[in-house]
Amino acid sequence: MFCLPAKYYCYPMATNEYGADGLKMMEELTINAHQVQEQVLGEILERNAETEYLKGFLNGQTGKQLFKNNVPVVSYEDIKPYVDRIANGEPSDILLAEPVIEFHQSSGTSGGQPKLIPATAEISKKRAVFHTLLGSVLDKHFGDLNRAGKRMELLFVKPEIETPSGLKARSVTTSVFKDNGFRNILPVLYTSPIETIFCLDINQSMYCQLLVGLIQRDDVVRIGSIFASTLVRAIKFIEDHWKELCSNIKTGYLSHWITDSGCKNALSLIMKPDPELADSIENICGCRSWEGIIRKLWPKAKYIGAVTTGVMRQYTTALDFYSGGLPLVSSVYACSEAFCGINLEPLDKPADVSYTFLPNMAYFEFLPVKKDPVLMTQEVQFNSVPKQESIETKSNNDDVEPVDLVNVKLGQFYVLVVTTFTGLYRYRVGDILMVTGFHNNTPQFQFVERENVILSIDADKTSEADLLKAVIEAKTLLDPLGFILTGYTSYGDMSSTPGHYVLFWELKVKEDNDNKELDPKMMVECCSRMEESLDYTYKIYRKQNAIAPLEIRVVKQGTFDALTDYYVSQGASLNQYKSPSCIKSKEALKILDSRVIGKFFSSKTPL
Repeated sequence: MFCLPAKYYCYPMATNEYGADGLKMMEELTINAHQVQEQVLGEILERNAETEYLKGFLNGQTGKQLFKNNVPVVSYEDIKPYVDRIANGEPSDILLAEPVIEFHQSSGTSGGQPKLIPATAEISKKRAVFHTLLGSVLDKHFGDLNRAGKRMELLFVKPEIETPSGLKARSVTTSVFKDNGFRNILPVLYTSPIETIFCLDINQSMYCQLLVGLIQRDDVVRIGSIFASTLVRAIKFIEDHWKELCSNIKTGYLSHWITDSGCKNALSLIMKPDPELADSIENICGCRSWEGIIRKLWPKAKYIGAVTTGVMRQYTTALDFYSGGLPLVSSVYACSEAFCGINLEPLDKPADVSYTFLPNMAYFEFLPVKKDPVLMTQEVQFNSVPKQESIETKSNNDDVEPVDLVNVKLGQFYVLVVTTFTGLYRYRVGDILMVTGFHNNTPQFQFVERENVILSIDADKTSEADLLKAVIEAKTLLDPLGFILTGYTSYGDMSSTPGHYVLFWELKVKEDNDNKELDPKMMVECCSRMEESLDYTYKIYRKQNAIAPLEIRVVKQGTFDALTDYYVSQGASLNQYKSPSCIKSKEALKILDSRVIGKFFSSKTPL
């Protein structure tokens, strides 16, 4: 019988064990995926069978089939009463055997309100194994960059809260940054001092991290952030502040508006007058076009690391423009609930990225979903879209069970369900994934979307992926005209009858030309192109005038930064923030509407 070595699922490996050892571990895990999954589930049940939650379903037993038959698939609302009880001071063993040491707070921007996910001491050990495996893959493709130079990673924290029990609730990334292991490697591998990362003022933190990144530009071998949206924001931030940044570098003095004491103290140890460096950066930033600006500013960088899949794909055009040909590497698929998968082909284009699931991280199940795979590809002929079924989770039927990791089918869509060591049992994460292949015996998935329908006026049901597909198709009309779409969102406007879809677009001119104006006729055509790209049901109801013409509202530059700032002010973490594909908040809509500089409507009924 296969038995997974303990270090493969809970114990850390040293960072110098990247390379061959990590790749060997990956091969063993993916070859033995079924056995590893069985062992992981057995360990979880053995530890936690006597908890109040599981005992109600299993009566202290640990059999897999009993688990599958008796333990229901749940959402956060189902476990929230148990989490709240622990947060209010009850013992952790009502939900899990191991002591809860803190809660990880989800972003709340993709799936609703922030959630509190229990975390134990073991989470840091799993994180170490995950990063060992990830490091081995990246080293294989880019060499050992830890020895070659530093990472300019733009990292941020959000204020943590304390629950009545005294346990902290913080974002996953904030928890990582507070870990002693991270603090120890930070000065060696990263450009940003810890004080700049822990500065709660986003603008001061961004300015200081970019400043030290520019000062150390010749040492930077990797540019990165958690999400692509943060990098796009950072480049726009440099555009607005490069003269001031150069002045600071030239004089060796920090701007007076940087008042955070930690930032000031950290920068005082780094900064010294460097007119030659300042002049070099001024010459680069003073160019008419910022195409390739990232490679020009950091000439030794090998790649750009950030999540560019899912809703983050909207930022890839801008990053391609700024990158100067540097690869955009979307290396991991993880969530607040679990570490899930690694991209084994980091040089793949964002549209082609798949993640190989790691069977030692959690017990994974998959709820089958009905969705037409043809419509998920960008190669589809948009002038002849066949009828698309709305997303329907087949497992809503009592006779259909979730599928184990090794039993998923190529080309099929699934909702991810996880059972973890930290008290989540058959927990529905809510991400829709498509099986794209296998590495050994382990499936590979593309992230498709969150499972909730985001736009609906009548009987139409437009998902996140459907909307993104339509936006990508429409924005191609603007590419030859020198405009880049740097952000979008939507909402269903029901203020008049019939209601209609509203898209907010923020656009940027590729070259420094303040006189360049949008062609209204082209924007109207963008509206029509979007409608042509939406599904059969939408077009039927448009033809019947049950849905009014689609509208695009162009907003001034900086609007989506203001939207980000709003959500961060409401408790979101900038590291975890994902610009919502559909706006529900009235306050967020006010921010967008207050910055509209042009409104355009589709002029024809879609075919």
